[in-house]
Amino acid sequence: MNRWRAWAAGSVDKGCGRTARGAVVAVVGVAAVLLAGCGALSPAPEVTRPDHLDITLIGFNDLHGNLEPPRMAHTVNGPAGPVAVPAGGMAYLASAIAALKARSPHHAVVSAGDMVGASPLVSSLFLDEPTIEAVNTMRIDFNAVGNHEFDRGWRELLRLQQGGCEKFTARQPCQISKPFAGAQFGFLAANTVREEDGRTLLPATGLKRFEQGGATVTLGMIGLTLRGTPSMVSPAGVAGLRFEDEAATANALVPQLKAQGADVIAVVIHEGGSTTAGVQETSCAGLSGDIVPILERLDPAVDVVVSGHTHQAYVCDYSRVNPAKPFLLTSAGQYGTLVTDIQLRVDTRTRRVVRKVARNVIVQGEAFTGAQGPVPMTAVVPSFAADPQVRSIVETYRAAAVPLARRPVGQAAGALRRTPSPSHESALGNLVADAQLHATRAPEHGGAQLSFMNPGGLRADLVPDEQGLVRYGQLYAVQPFGNQLVVKTFTGAQIRAVLEQQFASGSNTVQRPRVLSVSEGFSYRYDLSQPPGARISAMVLHGAPLRDDMPVRVVLSSYLDSGGDHFTVLAQGQDRRVGALDLDALEAYFRDRSPVAVPATGRITSAGRTAH
Repeated sequence: MNRWRAWAAGSVDKGCGRTARGAVVAVVGVAAVLLAGCGALSPAPEVTRPDHLDITLIGFNDLHGNLEPPRMAHTVNGPAGPVAVPAGGMAYLASAIAALKARSPHHAVVSAGDMVGASPLVSSLFLDEPTIEAVNTMRIDFNAVGNHEFDRGWRELLRLQQGGCEKFTARQPCQISKPFAGAQFGFLAANTVREEDGRTLLPATGLKRFEQGGATVTLGMIGLTLRGTPSMVSPAGVAGLRFEDEAATANALVPQLKAQGADVIAVVIHEGGSTTAGVQETSCAGLSGDIVPILERLDPAVDVVVSGHTHQAYVCDYSRVNPAKPFLLTSAGQYGTLVTDIQLRVDTRTRRVVRKVARNVIVQGEAFTGAQGPVPMTAVVPSFAADPQVRSIVETYRAAAVPLARRPVGQAAGALRRTPSPSHESALGNLVADAQLHATRAPEHGGAQLSFMNPGGLRADLVPDEQGLVRYGQLYAVQPFGNQLVVKTFTGAQIRAVLEQQFASGSNTVQRPRVLSVSEGFSYRYDLSQPPGARISAMVLHGAPLRDDMPVRVVLSSYLDSGGDHFTVLAQGQDRRVGALDLDALEAYFRDRSPVAVPATGRITSAGRTAH
């Protein structure tokens, strides 16, 4: 039984009676040491009750299995001007968290989701077991699961929590660790509910109690997954689940936590926003995003909101935005490059938070050379040594992955990037669409005539080395999900409807469209000044106008095939044929077409009011 499950199991023998536990609870502090002598006959010395107790809440989010430094930098102001600080790497993140813990005997560590999923090869190849093992060594308390924790389905998510080697994916679990022990911290998902019985898939809340000098303070935590998760993962991965409103779920749980003795309430949510403030500023300047309407409806009894999902870094006293909502809102960016240090002072008489401040700490660990040149270490901000235990885990899995990652697959004529053009297509998206069409064009492979590729499925740019060489690990970084290719027949009218959905797909409105890249030989025009249903025109397929009654064989990923990204029309279609993995198709394209040219981005034309 792992450490987290031991706390959740029911009662804990402390040597002087048993303490019942109906929730996920941990107790730390001086009083736990004093209890060791509670069986003695002599009275304990009188202890002066403190008038306050300080708690350090440590947060991070959107780690995405980045075991190795992600070759990213954060810019800060130094004595001589802006300075780029190299950041990230889980061995350094572990040391940064340990340093923050060492400053306070009363601490809790939480992750706001997407700890795993869309991960680099060293973690993803092993079903993210390495990331869970590395985080176990950090001794964190809770992770509020995000949308990417469902990438391989909810049963695989439960395996990561509980351990074991049951196979739920095409990849083999327990390749290195036999058996895999599972997470020794709690996964929380208060608004993820099983439709069959209305129970949450994972625990909704957690408690952690702190004791000092006769005073006890309890921190209650609510973990939330963003409500839009079903539109971001394969529907099969969340079948049988519903994702309820975030604010309503949290508000219903606040009085329950209060009844269990919680003095401080923290909401840990995989949803977020952005600000115009710098990484080390503590300002709400320009705060926007989907987190804002949630905050506006959240119970003001909440003290802290640790957020994620948008990969943005911010620390914001939300009372500056709305005085009736005195939350402290934080996010630590992405990939373990930052960790948030949240300081809470609790009045032990009123049992209320009387002071709360936070800052984002850059996880500076090692220098690197990027596209813009060397990024050296700097003394402007502190640096951290690599944690030896985490480094050992990373090295073990890296050694197992390197032979595959370094295998050459072909050459490219230039950098293939995800940067969107004015019409929101990208060179890399067009390349992947072309590769999918290439793999399925032959009649025996499906007879595809057109390919669609969603931008969210592209997780890294593809940049060849000085000799133009591209390696397997780079392709894997671009497409780490392991989707299969699916070929189906659609009418021209259905294709038009799909393209209309780009501008009306859930939260992705005309201001933030999710434009599909298309394969060579297909083109069209959109005009956002026209009403919905009349925005798409001039569809041409291989030199001929595409009529509404014309049947077309279309290849797409299994993610889009199931209606992912709100493209519900793509779940329709006839004569479905399942083919190879998307990654295998991309590798075959490099093998057959090297050196691969950089595709032009003129397949889609925007007119009238452009998207932003």
